[in-house]
Formats: sequence, structure tokens, C-alpha cells
Amino acid sequence: MTKPGKRREQLMSLVSGAGVTPANPPALLPASDYFDLAGEEFGARLLLTTGADGLQYCLRPDFTLPIAKACISGEGVAPAAFSYLGPVFRQRAQGPVEFEQAGLELVGQPDPEAALSRVFEFTAKALGIYGVSTPAVRLGSVALFEALLEAADMPPVWRPRLRRRFGSRKALTASLDRLTSLNGNTQTLAGKSRNELIEDITGQMLESGLSLVESRTPEEIADRFLEKQALAVAKVPEKTIALLRAYLAISGPVEQALAEAEELFSANGLSLEKPLSGVAAQAKVLAALLPDAVLSFEAGFSPRLHYYTGLVFEIAGEGGDILASGGQYDRLLQSLGAQKEVSASGCALWVARLEGEAGR
Repeated sequence: MTKPGKRREQLMSLVSGAGVTPANPPALLPASDYFDLAGEEFGARLLLTTGADGLQYCLRPDFTLPIAKACISGEGVAPAAFSYLGPVFRQRAQGPVEFEQAGLELVGQPDPEAALSRVFEFTAKALGIYGVSTPAVRLGSVALFEALLEAADMPPVWRPRLRRRFGSRKALTASLDRLTSLNGNTQTLAGKSRNELIEDITGQMLESGLSLVESRTPEEIADRFLEKQALAVAKVPEKTIALLRAYLAISGPVEQALAEAEELFSANGLSLEKPLSGVAAQAKVLAALLPDAVLSFEAGFSPRLHYYTGLVFEIAGEGGDILASGGQYDRLLQSLGAQKEVSASGCALWVARLEGEAGR
């Protein structure tokens, strides 16, 4: 068995190898980016403090976001490859809040699929250092779900709403249940125009002594009301709801699960060969790198982060702990201020958990 000190040397060699630039973002970061991009669930796990400038900061909860943000400049985003090894800080119900992570982030690469393969190779090498040869690999695809939403028969107003809930089985099921209940509602809503609503809301806020700028503005309130109104009258066919439920229920060995998805799409007159073949090809690469791993595809699996765009994965050890996770996140850099969408992919490894697997 390889000794811990030797494993440490091998890991450090991996993250400082040829073709990568070691990154060490500040440990204290603006919290606003995480609240804006990672959502309430992730935000609840931040360790927060307020600076003398009145702004809120957090101890670094991950490396991906600060590395991606550092890649953006007025000149655009140049291709880059960053690796890291260091602590991250997250709230937990019990136990330590400081963990060590290692990882790889590939930004703006000319061949996104080759970049993802490189992420797989990095992950497989790290698992090899710790003797993890039979992990359980869970795959999902944001791209396949989005392609299904685009091809399915539904009012456009519902597509972004369902997309935002992808990755949370509870939230997505609730949305589909709501669609079913709305189909039984024969009422129609006749409302005012946006300008009329804003005028009414402004008057009501002023009469109540509420600020027009310190909380939600009249425009934001009006837009939210109009969105709810549009959703309430937008009927999604029962056949489409059944299709989405059936797809999200697919889970199993990769080849079997993708065959089920293809059969389901075909039965509903949909051709989604490109995203299906993309998942199959990526799974084949990963299977070759981890020949003894158990690979499964779960149609409803995705991190609750809107910037993921393609394949996503989690790798668990014998004890069930997540040892590594990652995927493609082409929307992140544009969300952070880049002028256009930039291809990106990466992975994060939980070092202490890997050490635990090595000691089994």
C-alpha cells in the first residue's frame, strides 16, 4: 500500500504537471457572486463576514468560480488550464467546515469534448493515486434535458422555469404536478398592461410608505406578476407532462438508460440523436479510463447550478461518499461578465475522502 506521504507527493505532482497553471485564489471572496449564481441552497452553506466597506464576503467555498472570474478581461477569454490544491470552507450540520480540494479547470479550449476527456483523465489519475479502482460513477446531461424541453410541445414560457428546477427532483416534480393541475383550470386571466401595473404598484407602495429602491422595485414586482399570470394560462399538453415524467424516471447502466431514452423519444416523435450520442461517446471515454467502475446514467441528475450545460458527473467510493464531481459549465463565464458564452469544464476532488478510501 502506498504511504500517505507518497500519495501526497503524487497528488501535488498531478496538479503541478505540464500544461497547467497552479491557481491559488484569495481565501476571502465577494459573496455576491455565489448568491447570484449558486442559489439559496449553496448560499446557506457559505461562511460570511461583512467588511468595513459594508460589502459581504465569504470564505472560499470552491475554486471554480474565482478561477473562472479571473479568466475574464476586456480582451476576451484566452484558452487556459488551471489546477489547484487547497482548502475550501462550507457550513455543515456537524464536523469541520474546512476541507481540502484538488481539481482542474479548463477554460476556452478550442475542442470542448477533448477538454472534457482531459478532465476525465485527470480524475482517473487522481483516483489511481489513492487506489480507487471500482468507484460508482453517476452521469447526467443538462444538454439532453434542455434538448428535450426545446423539442417537446409546450408554451415557451415554461421551458426556462423547468430548466431552473432541473437537478431537484422535488422541485421539478412539484412543477409537473402544477402543470397537471393547471390543465384542469378553465379560467383565463385578463390583466392590465405592464405600464398600468407599474403605475398601480408604485402608487400603492408610496401610499404605504415603502421605498421604491431599497427592496424590490415596482418594475420587478410587475414583471414577476406577469410571469405568474403567463404561467397560469399556459397549458402544457398531458402527453408532454407524461413524457417529461417518463424521461426523468430513467436511471440505470449507461447503455440501458440511453436506449430507454432513445425509445421514449422515438415513441413521441422526437429525434434527439446528437445529444444522446454525445453522452454515449463521453461515457465511453470515461469507461475506458476507469474499466472497473460501475457507470450509470440518471436522467434527472444535475447539480443545482444553472451554469452547467453538458455532461455532469459524480464519482463515489465504496462507502458512498462523493470523491469527485464536475462537468461542463459553458454558461459560467458569461454569467460573470464575459461578452459571450465560453466553453469550460472541470472537476473537484475531495482529498480527505480519497485518503479515507485509500485506508480501507
